[in-house]
Amino acid sequence: MDLLYIAPLAGIVALAFAAYLMSSVLSESPGNQKMQEISQAIFEGAMAFLNRQYKTLIPFTIVIFFILFYVDGYKLAVSFLVGAVCSAIAGYVGMTSTTKSNARTTEAARHSLNKALSVSFRAGAVMGMSVAGLGLLGVSGLYIIFRDPVVINSFAFGASAIAFFARVGGGIFTKAADVGADLVGKVEAGIPEDDPRNPAVIADNVGDNVGDTAGMGADLFESYAATAIAAMLIGQTVFKGDINGVLFPLVIGAAGIFASIVSTFLVRTSEDGDPQAALNRGIWGTNILVAFATYAFASMMFPAQAMGITIAVICGLAVNVLVGAITEYYTSNNKAPTQHIADASQTGPATNVIAGIACGLRSTALPMLVFAIAIWVAYSAAGIYGIAMAAMGMLCTAGMVVAVDSFGPVADNAGGIAEMAELGPEIRKTTDKLDAVGNTTAAIAKGFAIGSAALTALALFTAFGEEIAKNPKLSGLLINGHLVINLTEPGVIIGIFLGATLPFLVCAFTMEAVGKAAFEMIGEVRRQFREIPGIMEGTGRPDYASCVDISTKAAIREMMLPGIFAVGAPILVGFVLGAKALAGFLAGATAAGVLLALFMSNAGGAWDNAKKWIETGKYGGKGTPTHAAAVIGDTVGDPFKDTSGPAMNPLIKVAGTISLIIAPLLFF
Repeated sequence: MDLLYIAPLAGIVALAFAAYLMSSVLSESPGNQKMQEISQAIFEGAMAFLNRQYKTLIPFTIVIFFILFYVDGYKLAVSFLVGAVCSAIAGYVGMTSTTKSNARTTEAARHSLNKALSVSFRAGAVMGMSVAGLGLLGVSGLYIIFRDPVVINSFAFGASAIAFFARVGGGIFTKAADVGADLVGKVEAGIPEDDPRNPAVIADNVGDNVGDTAGMGADLFESYAATAIAAMLIGQTVFKGDINGVLFPLVIGAAGIFASIVSTFLVRTSEDGDPQAALNRGIWGTNILVAFATYAFASMMFPAQAMGITIAVICGLAVNVLVGAITEYYTSNNKAPTQHIADASQTGPATNVIAGIACGLRSTALPMLVFAIAIWVAYSAAGIYGIAMAAMGMLCTAGMVVAVDSFGPVADNAGGIAEMAELGPEIRKTTDKLDAVGNTTAAIAKGFAIGSAALTALALFTAFGEEIAKNPKLSGLLINGHLVINLTEPGVIIGIFLGATLPFLVCAFTMEAVGKAAFEMIGEVRRQFREIPGIMEGTGRPDYASCVDISTKAAIREMMLPGIFAVGAPILVGFVLGAKALAGFLAGATAAGVLLALFMSNAGGAWDNAKKWIETGKYGGKGTPTHAAAVIGDTVGDPFKDTSGPAMNPLIKVAGTISLIIAPLLFF
């Protein structure tokens, strides 16, 4: 078979496998009537949010489509539209899968831990296979049609733009609900998490899906697409006249899909087994199979450079494992950093917050060292193509990583349904075991998303330099045919400062957005506790829909300003300050964005698990001042880890993909 057609075939196989998994999940029992009603409420809330979000983005998408059509014809415009639509489809598929499987996971927990793990993981794998399948099918299909990786770069821009709004909007939604549910329900009313008496509990469960499923899926979908296209662009430049340089990233993407499918069958456990170990087998199986496949294909396509390219891909796989392990160390409640935050909670919320910030700041060092070593080794092994292949090596496992991440919200919702449906403690014990693993996998997936964003941004930056070198209007900026950036030039320094400022501005916008939305949510929950008779006694029914509506409206309203800054800033810098300033801007935005993402995501995860550590009975457990301090720290960490931190990933990739698109249009 022609290697060109392996990638689209793999994409189709991934989508077919996702459909099979979806069918198998839906064939499971959804439980009793009350469980089904709760699950349906979560599903309807999630779909209502997605529908409103994407309807809001339609005018934005249409405007960008016609701008691209006017600037460079239908090819760029069509590629952009396909990228945006594929990203939206992946979100809908994943959201449907996770929200339709939560009650089924709860019901499966009645039978065994392994069955509950199987249902929740299969539901997550639907999202994973959809992300990888649509990403590879979209990129390879457009390349088959247009035969030009420069043209199809706007596919990545379409995916990046939608991903940014999905990340920001989903993060605002979920944290507004979470903060309202925690501060009023846990701290003020003293009722447990997921208690049906809490008016924000359905919105909180909806938020788990819109943030951790649709948001994360869109984030990694655009990383996947942007990395593949950047690698194809670099391969076209490095291997002039040899189409294998363009095709190899697609072939590795196909290998990653088949490896992920095979490895899904490794995820199983016994009743007294460790679900985390089962999920780890899936990840390790995918990595090992990809490494062997890379060497086999590289030997066939680049006989003289097979080992160097394989080493570069393995660097990406190693980043995947190492950043995940480092993230787990700094965020797991079984490790010293998180336990130190719990210990600091004994003297109040201030010391809890101080310890959490310090933990997050410290957690940035080792991942950045891992990135630096991986970049150096990959470049030494295979030049600039090696850097792109390290990024592709990491992203080609996205099918399995997204599956493991999406398993988390399903397990979390399953526990909530068990609580709200008043099932027995043995059911909640099983779902709690899965939920605890889900918290760890969510933190690891966030580390993967940050690492992939860093390597993707580097690949995009390298591709940007190559595109600048092809622009005849910018030939005066080249030395020996390459763009060279002089750090003593004022324009470059200005670009670096402006680029480094953008992530801080976007973080400020998103943190404020969560604060505003949470203020409304807290007011509504307090009102219902005050005005609806019988809520605390369990005889009155809270108005769940009003809380879902508050989160939805706030998310849609507040996501627009950060989006305008993310899309507009690189365009403004490029055309006002020039190509070199834009290169500096990308460098500044990437460095600051990756550091902020690591700091905020890890600090938030550590605060969350410090609270959970105390809830196991440490330092007096629930209901103590120590626990109340930890809940406040966790509330501060909520927008850190689920809104502002994750927003950095698509932010730096939006900047990179837009810069690639405008590189041929810059005139100085």
